[in-house]
Amino acid sequence: MIDHPPALTALLAEQGVDAARLYRVLAALADGAWWTPRDLVRATAVAHRRVDAVLTALGGELERDGERVRLVRADGYAGFARPEPADPVAHLADAHPAAGAELRRLVAEAPRPRTDLDHVAATARTALRRGVFLAARFALPGARLLCVGDHDLTSLATTLVAPDAEAVVVDIDERMLDYIDAAAGRLGLPVRCHFADLRLGLPPSVRGWGDLVFTDPPYTPEGVELFVRRGLEGLADPRRSRVLVAYGASETTPGLVARTQARLARMHLVFEAVFPDFNRYLGAEAIGAASDLYVLRPTTRAPGADRGEAARVYSRGANAKEASGGLGADAAREVLERAGADTAVGAWPAEAAGPEVRRVGLGAWLEAPVAAHRAAVDLTGGWDALLTRAVLASGAAETHVVVASSAPEVRDAAGQSRLRAAVEPAFAVRFLRGVPGPRTTVVVARRHGPRDGAGAAERVLHHVLGRAHAPLGAALREGLIRVSAELGAPVNKKTARTRLAAAAPWLPGHTLLDLPGHRFPALRAAVAAAVAVADLPGPADHPTDHPAD
Repeated sequence: MIDHPPALTALLAEQGVDAARLYRVLAALADGAWWTPRDLVRATAVAHRRVDAVLTALGGELERDGERVRLVRADGYAGFARPEPADPVAHLADAHPAAGAELRRLVAEAPRPRTDLDHVAATARTALRRGVFLAARFALPGARLLCVGDHDLTSLATTLVAPDAEAVVVDIDERMLDYIDAAAGRLGLPVRCHFADLRLGLPPSVRGWGDLVFTDPPYTPEGVELFVRRGLEGLADPRRSRVLVAYGASETTPGLVARTQARLARMHLVFEAVFPDFNRYLGAEAIGAASDLYVLRPTTRAPGADRGEAARVYSRGANAKEASGGLGADAAREVLERAGADTAVGAWPAEAAGPEVRRVGLGAWLEAPVAAHRAAVDLTGGWDALLTRAVLASGAAETHVVVASSAPEVRDAAGQSRLRAAVEPAFAVRFLRGVPGPRTTVVVARRHGPRDGAGAAERVLHHVLGRAHAPLGAALREGLIRVSAELGAPVNKKTARTRLAAAAPWLPGHTLLDLPGHRFPALRAAVAAAVAVADLPGPADHPTDHPAD
């Protein structure tokens, strides 16, 4: 038996019973192979700080090659190997090789994680194990799974394992919504996607819909609470439901875990199970590249819908708790005066608007139509993903939206074209870059009627874009019926419904405000197809310039 370095002996003694976590690092090194600290973190689920402490304590026992290390006397550390705690589904996951292979492909080709949304990609094996766990623990045939955010593709994993289940994804990341929709369509999986900023609530059709909720939220206490609240808002019957949460923190910060768990306890959620290190990630080494899986059972006292606006729930970026943002009083006053606003939407400084200007929250603006003549909307401070929806939600004759110039629909010509394509033909849009300051842009959206000589498709779209809060299928049917009657070729409700269902089977459950961005071109195509089948007049033969400002 060899003598281990005194520094290592002292480190293990200092850890007490928790030294077993460090044994994992030593057991990994005992294979004699080269390791980087990052690889050790991912293999052992031990936080980077603790891995570094072990490597430092080993001192001269290690051979080094740049970042890589290996034990000189590896056989002397084999005794640190310990059986891993039982994995609840490891013995079941291998029964799904086709799903596993598909998930490896899906995870490898998925959009890159967004640090401003606290994204860290889970491994394909983790996605598979999540699906297998849900299928083994719950009766999934006919069940509805709500994924509150899904950058880890849990919706696809679950429906690959249990194709008789149904999943809905609610996310703010347009790239992920597009990717999941495309994958579900290619694989024939029952997954639907909705756009939403979860800080403001769930889309109407998703509220009270689900039987199970899965979320891997931002790991701030505020982020965990908010995403779980949204999950509870989405349950059909909380008494017979579960909310599953992936949550991780470094073993060196138990106080943070305590604060997070206290928030969940105050929400009257029962901790039915906690599976340590269940989720593994391609990153997040600071927390061991792993997180625990919580199975939470709501009680009758669990909170219902909460329509509050919680802006600071992420740990990084414009929406981090420590981030500065929003307009100063002088800049806000300039925007409101330029707009001649009678309605101010968002978090405007109190001193910027006089008593004659009505204040409306962003959530209320997107929830239901608000009567206004000239509106100003503040999306600075981390709300820029809502730009297209903020314009569509407006019933005002003119709306001024102030947003960071780095917003995707503002920063370049391609983004501006996407915005115009989404809101035409109901709005004419222009961009005032550098207003009210060098890092902001005011988007001026002026509402107008159909162009003279507009074709049937344009007129139907104009009708729909004026009813952004309404169920999209109903608005389209109503528009097709009305326009066809005006053009002397009336279509009845049944015929309109049949034609739209054939042209756009993804319509049910959406409003324009939760329709993912990649669906907007498909919406136009669906209208054109329905109009063509009805043999209504096409577009007028004249240029498509925007109406003059």
